Amino acid sequence: MRIFGQHDENTIRQIQDVASRAEQTALMADGHVGYTMPIGGVAAYRDKVSVVGVGFDIACGNAAIRTDLTVADITGGLTLPEVQRNPHRLAEDRQARRMADEIQHAISFGIGRKNNADDAPTDDPLFLDAAWYAIPNVGGYRDTLQDKARRQLGTVGSGNHYVDVFADEAGTVWVGVHFGSRGLGHTIASDFLSLSQGGDWGQRAREAEVLLDLQQPLGHDYWRLMELAGRYAYTGREWVARKVVQMLGGTELELVHNHHNFAWKEQHTTKSGETAEMVVVRKGATPAFPGQKGFIGGSMGDDAVIVRGAEAPDEETAAAQREAMFSTVHGAGRVMSRTAAAGKVHRKTGRVITPGRISREMVSDWLGKRGVILRGGGLDEAPQAYRRLPKVLEAQGATIHIEHVLRPLIVVMAGAGEIDPYKD
Repeated sequence: MRIFGQHDENTIRQIQDVASRAEQTALMADGHVGYTMPIGGVAAYRDKVSVVGVGFDIACGNAAIRTDLTVADITGGLTLPEVQRNPHRLAEDRQARRMADEIQHAISFGIGRKNNADDAPTDDPLFLDAAWYAIPNVGGYRDTLQDKARRQLGTVGSGNHYVDVFADEAGTVWVGVHFGSRGLGHTIASDFLSLSQGGDWGQRAREAEVLLDLQQPLGHDYWRLMELAGRYAYTGREWVARKVVQMLGGTELELVHNHHNFAWKEQHTTKSGETAEMVVVRKGATPAFPGQKGFIGGSMGDDAVIVRGAEAPDEETAAAQREAMFSTVHGAGRVMSRTAAAGKVHRKTGRVITPGRISREMVSDWLGKRGVILRGGGLDEAPQAYRRLPKVLEAQGATIHIEHVLRPLIVVMAGAGEIDPYKD
């Protein structure tokens, strides 16, 4: 087992438990406790897939588009050096603030939201995929799920999901997004947890490890629907990112796109030392094969990066890549739970049950020093609740190369208090 970075005992115990059933495991430097399998965990199986390993937000991932715009094009003429010297000028820039408002208005954020845009991709060919027929239509179950999926395609959700406008080191503007398969993926995961425990479609089941044999009907159907959810997530992220690029008045020059809650069939080394096809589950981990690019976000107030898997590495780095199953981090990683950060408030009365460790003033001070324009965002997503991304990337060693550092200019998220069952 390869472990990058430092982790608490509970996270280590979780990945060790996963290792007792898997052929090979690894833990990335942004790891922390998750459902059964830690976030940042990677596990390889022979002809089996872990439902809770992939998780409830199937195919959650990141997409970033490099545009032909510069910082001056989306502000009142500010250049990147001016923003770096005087961050408050960006925060006060009327054009940039207006664009943040327009993004918040045009893109649907939050729980169970419908995509109200006139050009929402409701007729995407994915809705004709034969995988839908793995879902029974008793009582209109399949039709209802598909209708919900159509309405939610291209919505962002809440929690740590976002739409960001960045500038790289040359002042080039990028648009980055982070979200997954919304209610579709959550329903698929919940249903197969139920089915694997003797339940039925639409029933709730306890969150427990489930390894489905891909040679059996249940595993075969899960795999088809997981891949459908992956296609759905890709379509939604690319639609949102391109919509924002269009709003900015830019042209797409490059797209970097990866899942980080998914399973792939890949060639890796088994416990017996042979090379064979295995099912690799990456829960909050980004694929990083040699030359493969990835977009990795920090917190709402931190830089993000475009990375590339190391090519022609030395022997030590090559070994680390193999042991990581050619994976890397998907973000900075939490150091504080949502409740610890924001506290607990009674939903109906608004009474504070447990105070949080982070205040709105602390967040404002952090963002103010960087000039970040924030729309939405709760205290549970404050920068103080996360590790610092440079340290996390450093712990991954030479397995990845940083191609671009992206400074956040505009961050748009769901509003504080949103509770989303579909977040990762």
